[in-house]
Amino acid sequence: MPKINIEQFLITLAVVLPSLTVHEFAHAWTAYKFGDDTAKRMGRLTLNPIAHIDLFGTIILPLIAHFGYAKPVPVNFSILTRGQMLLVAIAGPLSNLSLAIVLAIAFHVLPLNGIPLAQYFLLVAVFLNIVFAVFNLIPIPPLDGSRIIYASLKSEQAVNMYKYFSGFGMIAFILLLVFGGFSIIILPVADLFFKLFRLPLLF
Repeated sequence: MPKINIEQFLITLAVVLPSLTVHEFAHAWTAYKFGDDTAKRMGRLTLNPIAHIDLFGTIILPLIAHFGYAKPVPVNFSILTRGQMLLVAIAGPLSNLSLAIVLAIAFHVLPLNGIPLAQYFLLVAVFLNIVFAVFNLIPIPPLDGSRIIYASLKSEQAVNMYKYFSGFGMIAFILLLVFGGFSIIILPVADLFFKLFRLPLLF
């Protein structure tokens, strides 16, 4: 069994909780602005992390893999237009990308010389928010990227094909992980952003 680095786990958890909370809040807030109060009625239109915690995805998984996910925000897509669905879906990844940019600026602006723990925290926060943004944009159900694809479909035939293949989303997701999708897709994008932000690489 791999040795658990408590310090790294606590830093990861301190990043994962607020980052996933902002992600889910962005979905809920955008849907609410378009007239869908489902998330608000279920107590999910909030920045309180407790409302968005999934025991395995938010607590246990970060302990194992330094990664995680929150409970998906409920959205009634049947009352939204395609354009509104697109904006609701993209709101989550966009919120994480915005956080990554703000945190990258903070890394350069704040006087962190001689405080390696603070530097490491910000680098982890930038990295994980980029990972969350890119990961959720992958067009595999139920990730946000699949909703973006669905909202962009024009013909009924294309919609029916999407609904059919969405039933295989979990299989496609597992295959993506098994065949190194994380290192093939996500890490190169994170590396690119770190170079653009002029940040020291974590890995």
